[in-house]
Amino acid sequence: MASNRDAFVITLDGPAASGKSTVGRGAAQALGLFYFDTGLLYRAVAWLALQHGVDPRDAAQLVDLIARAGLSVEQRQDHDPRVLAEGRDIGPELHQPAVDATVSVVAAHAEVRDALRPLQRAVIQPPGVVMAGRDIGTVIVPEAPLKIWLSARPEERARRRAEQRGEAFEAVLAGMTARDRLDGSREVAPMQKAPDAVEVDTDGLAAEDVVARIVALARALR
Repeated sequence: MASNRDAFVITLDGPAASGKSTVGRGAAQALGLFYFDTGLLYRAVAWLALQHGVDPRDAAQLVDLIARAGLSVEQRQDHDPRVLAEGRDIGPELHQPAVDATVSVVAAHAEVRDALRPLQRAVIQPPGVVMAGRDIGTVIVPEAPLKIWLSARPEERARRRAEQRGEAFEAVLAGMTARDRLDGSREVAPMQKAPDAVEVDTDGLAAEDVVARIVALARALR
């Protein structure tokens, strides 16, 4: 649990395609920590809503759906964690375009965020975790000893995502700009840099260089 003093936490926040997944996995592997992208939980709720015909604007039904589906996270050393719901790993389902279009609506509900917070906090186990998201350093683990904010220009982030998914750049940029606007302006836990976070601009930097900087920062604190 988060109160375990033996668990070292690095929060890794920033907008979509700023490099959180690649950098987070790399830093976790180098430091012998777990890695978890908390956005998967919001994607899981969006996917469940789509599967069960639940209106993503209905917070009460979404919270009930979280409980009924038995949503949970299974951490695995040296592997990405598994997101489980309804008795199976739903990870492969969570990056569909329909989920992309729904997740911001789901994530804007205070009730949904409250329901998922214990699942996110439960991921914190010794020896520690690199936890990626948009509000990890400000809301989920504000006591973390190391907070990183990754940034990059929207055009660079859209280029990365388009290449990753084989989608049209213009469409990805438009969708990403809309997601940034929604995540940054929502009333509940808006996407923002923690006051004590170290900002790392990933434009023009190789992933291994960003990983090396985070690893150096972490080792100076451990």
